[in-house]
Amino acid sequence: MRERILIVDDDSSIRDGCDQVLSRRGYDVSQASSGEEALALFDHYGFDLVMLDLKMPDVNGLDLLKIIREKDSLVPVVMITAYGTIENAVEAMRLGANDFLSKPFEPDELLMVVQRTLKARQLALENIYLKEELRRKEGEVEIIGRSSAINRVLEQASRVAPTDSTVLITGESGTGKGLLARRIHELSGRRDHSFVSVDCSTLVPSLFESELFGHSKGAFTGAGEAKIGKFELANNGTLFLDEIANINLELQAKLLKVVEEKEFSRVGSNRVTKVDVRIIAATNQDMRQAVREGRFREDLFFRLNVVALQTPPLRERREDIPLLAGYFLTRFAGKYDRPSLVLGGRALELMNDYQWPGNVRELENMMERVVIFAAGDTIEEDDLTMAGLQVEREEKPSRPGTDLGSLEEVERAHVMKVLEMTKGNRTEAASILGIDRKTLWQKIKRWGLG
Repeated sequence: MRERILIVDDDSSIRDGCDQVLSRRGYDVSQASSGEEALALFDHYGFDLVMLDLKMPDVNGLDLLKIIREKDSLVPVVMITAYGTIENAVEAMRLGANDFLSKPFEPDELLMVVQRTLKARQLALENIYLKEELRRKEGEVEIIGRSSAINRVLEQASRVAPTDSTVLITGESGTGKGLLARRIHELSGRRDHSFVSVDCSTLVPSLFESELFGHSKGAFTGAGEAKIGKFELANNGTLFLDEIANINLELQAKLLKVVEEKEFSRVGSNRVTKVDVRIIAATNQDMRQAVREGRFREDLFFRLNVVALQTPPLRERREDIPLLAGYFLTRFAGKYDRPSLVLGGRALELMNDYQWPGNVRELENMMERVVIFAAGDTIEEDDLTMAGLQVEREEKPSRPGTDLGSLEEVERAHVMKVLEMTKGNRTEAASILGIDRKTLWQKIKRWGLG
């Protein structure tokens, strides 16, 4: 296992000395001479430990500690300083530092602190995984991530959950729309009643009414007995209509009537059944575009779109990749009776660079294949390649007669255009781009658009 350590100190002799001692012991070490450089590395890579000097040329070490803690509450931090006092140590511990190391220190002392801190981190992670597994067994909803993008939508979900408002969740496939719907249900007053999920994309149109509203015995050929529909099963609970854009216009009209009137009749029966059901719908399509093209009823869209939530794609929450990957590795290692697996630094770098078009679902499937195929206990580049990750990252030449750039180049050009249009107003630009100001700031910094 090669744990990744970041050493942040403006003194090159301290950095090089720590690097030499720790590298000899098998650790993967990165160096940063300033707070700005440290944050750039921290935002791009997943570190198992940060060693942070209290006195930095561009930012106070305690302030940098606060920023790191806001970004990742789990990564351990050891403060190092030549000006060590009890007051410094107490303040650092209060802000979340795990240990304190005073200069000058001996190699053995450095190794002891590093090993002790990493051991405590491993125990903390195992505790988190055990709690998550316990919650899963107890039927609670688990959404893995601490990024600002996922936290924002979870905060929105927690606000709408206690209400009975209809919710429309949009987002790319594999981003966790179903998990978000279930979380809203678990946080609502309906949690003690059923959460019924319907995949509208798999329903045969001729049986759609029967699936949703049920049917009476003999209602049609093959209806040998009466059947309760999804609306009745979800009474007093939540009905989740996944891939809602896939139903045809005739069925949309029938669904609209039930949404408006809260009542329906089973197929083959005139008896009206009243229900109290909260509806949450989801789709990976642009619903407004579907309305404009006449593929989806405008009145039904407005009924469903009372509260709109959007799940972020994985490429917009890259800081969650190490946590998600670790979670899936642990889960599948248990499933396939494998020893604990960890991601090597190069493997994590490649995963951070990959675009993940299939989002979290693709990452989950990738980690399952990795657990099946991996030869050792540390996941390396070859393991990802065998599992199907396309690791080729060289710039491809443009095709003749085209002026197409990479996805990042197109994104950069679009962000520049919006910033120019808003005359540099980042709040307005972020709103137009559909991202938060922090994400926009990170893009501006990465591309040098300041």
